[in-house]
Amino acid sequence: MTDPYIIPRRLDDPELIGFWTIDEFAGMIVPFTWGILSQHIFIGIVVAFGAWFALRKAKAGRASSWVAHAAYWYLPAGFLGLRSTPPSHCRLLAG
Repeated sequence: MTDPYIIPRRLDDPELIGFWTIDEFAGMIVPFTWGILSQHIFIGIVVAFGAWFALRKAKAGRASSWVAHAAYWYLPAGFLGLRSTPPSHCRLLAG
């Protein structure tokens, strides 16, 4: 405790909600919420676990922002709300 400076041990760890990263948690909360609202809680839990497992396998060995990049590439232009980036269908940019 003589050192007045605290240096974090791991700077590149992603933010977590419980045991899951933010994108995994979002992928789990949507089916789980559907299960609660439709009064099929067990089915919602099973689908949420399946979504978490599929997302975990899809992200394996890739960057943590891979899901956001895929969403930008494959979903409609206004889905992510990015205003400073060109639409993904514009392949050739002047510059």
